[in-house]
Amino acid sequence: MKPLGDVNEHLMKVHGMAKAAGADLVGAAKTGELTQEEWAGLVTRCRSCDWDEGCSRFLARECREVPVDIPEGCLNRVRLAELAAATGEDS
Repeated sequence: MKPLGDVNEHLMKVHGMAKAAGADLVGAAKTGELTQEEWAGLVTRCRSCDWDEGCSRFLARECREVPVDIPEGCLNRVRLAELAAATGEDS
């Protein structure tokens, strides 16, 4: 098992991926759609992910329409898509 990455770095990556997916994490937390434990789990899962460089390249793209499909390499892909469907940035 590889060492976990920096918490703050991966917190920002989770936020970036959520934004790209069109998910409102803060709104989901306020409505109970996303618990604190689950939010922490998203960050921990990100910290353990082997797709770190691919994620950084994906998030570094400046011109991107939102929302987009999160690449398969992201361990949080499915849950972020579910949150986007439930919360959406524009809802």
